Amino acid sequence: MQPALAAWLALSLLAGTGAEEMCGAPPATSSRSVPAPQLSPEEQLSPHMPESLRCDACHAIAFQLEEQLRKAEGKVGKKALSESDYVEVLERSCSQGWESYGVQELDGQKRLAGPGLPRQEPVSVMVTGGPWPGR
Repeated sequence: MQPALAAWLALSLLAGTGAEEMCGAPPATSSRSVPAPQLSPEEQLSPHMPESLRCDACHAIAFQLEEQLRKAEGKVGKKALSESDYVEVLERSCSQGWESYGVQELDGQKRLAGPGLPRQEPVSVMVTGGPWPGR
């Protein structure tokens, strides 16, 4: 029986019947194309936050302030923070890195994206760096 099996295997390989024909071709992978947002000259070059993104920027700032205050209040427990503690927290919030924020296009509209902001697309291109952290 073994010589017959070996002969069948050799003939099937010579005839081009490989694993693909026996088991089927590997499943086709679906690809998804996600274009980067097209930024206007103002959005690319201005040192200021574009007016269309100011609402999102305000939400991001409020989120970051709340996170910093929550951390500071958690360190002191039930005791109230002093005025100087609040000033320090606010200054730290403003001087932190904002590199995790950028612009994505959602439903044809440009939106600021990053921690604390709603409606972030799981698969999208986000433009970060450049002037965005400083804005």
